[in-house]
Amino acid sequence: MSIDGANTKKTAPQAGVSLTQDAWRRLRRNRVAMLSLITLVLITLLAFITPLLPLQAPDFTQTSIQYAEPTASPFWLTTFELNTESISNTPTAVAKLKAEVPILETAFAAAKSKLQQAKANLTVDEPTTLQQQHDDAKAALRQKHAEIHDTIQQPYRQLGFANLGWLSRNMVQLRYAMFSNRSLNSFCGRDVLGRDLLSRLFWGARISLIVGLVATIVSLVIGVTYGAVSGYLGGWVDDAMMRLVDVMYSIPFIFVVIFLLTILGEESVADELAYWGISRITIFFFVVGAIYWLTMARVVRGQVISLKTELFIESARSLGAGRARIIAFHLLPNLFSVVLVYLTLTIPRVMLFEAFLSFLGLGVEPPDVSWGLLANEGIKVITPVKIYWWLILFPSLALGTTLLALNFFGDGLRDALDPRLRDE
Repeated sequence: MSIDGANTKKTAPQAGVSLTQDAWRRLRRNRVAMLSLITLVLITLLAFITPLLPLQAPDFTQTSIQYAEPTASPFWLTTFELNTESISNTPTAVAKLKAEVPILETAFAAAKSKLQQAKANLTVDEPTTLQQQHDDAKAALRQKHAEIHDTIQQPYRQLGFANLGWLSRNMVQLRYAMFSNRSLNSFCGRDVLGRDLLSRLFWGARISLIVGLVATIVSLVIGVTYGAVSGYLGGWVDDAMMRLVDVMYSIPFIFVVIFLLTILGEESVADELAYWGISRITIFFFVVGAIYWLTMARVVRGQVISLKTELFIESARSLGAGRARIIAFHLLPNLFSVVLVYLTLTIPRVMLFEAFLSFLGLGVEPPDVSWGLLANEGIKVITPVKIYWWLILFPSLALGTTLLALNFFGDGLRDALDPRLRDE
């Protein structure tokens, strides 16, 4: 009894110490991950409700107070003068403009039909005249759509907003109903045009986060599909698809992005895309996303190769499941943890790449604003005479905090989902 009791007293503290150390290790990791998650949720929530916050308009210029230092006195300013009368008259004005659209569409369709008939008949003189009529009708139609868009946006542009979507416009109106013309003072200082840096940080978060999320989703869809097909088919198909990935890895993507944005930003191409509602920032989202799928494809391919010989895949194949069904319903669900972890680690890379391009003047363009664009504006004020530190500090803090939170959350998520790391 005494020996057993001695052994019990001897081993119990060791087991308790071991359990405490293991629990503390897991708790520490969870604390970092949870703190990062809370930070990301808070940043995302604030970015979403930015139009509701009592902030100044991000592009409201006051050159008389350029480079004003951060201040909280007075706490409220009365500079938010939204033209509610113009907004209330907008539906009537837009309805009148839209009534003219069917007439212009009919004229454009008739001109297009005549031009096609003339080209089919191989006439020599008529196509030149008809082409001019076709171009004029097309330009008139697009001009009317642009006029409708400008009529909707005009009250908000006068105040200092970029193009706002339907939800953002309604949120700005609600913000005016709650706070009237009051807005917070420039707690983070002002830039060369006297614009409030605090407001531009919040509005810049919307662009930066959307770029990171949309571009990552684009790369996710392309990379997962490509890697799953390559890994499952194997053989010469896998070799060919992976050699294409190797070739694309050797291409300096910064030049690819510059080339694509330059081509798509050409005036005639940009006008054509704008007519279909595709803006430069939308193009930027998908171009950046389309070049970040290579690593995802390789990761997914490796996982699929290790899973496709498992018994549950053989069972599905023996029951008559086709390749597409096996990939979609049997392989991809088992890749969720790997894809999710890589997703959280890809978003900061994309955001950093967007910041780098905007820093070079190749990404987001005014009047839109992003954290990278703010960093570019901040670097311009680093001079031997005077450094306007607030234009450097606050955008750097915003971008750095978000990137660190994403990386820490990705690491914590990897530890939680990887059984090998979890058991260590």
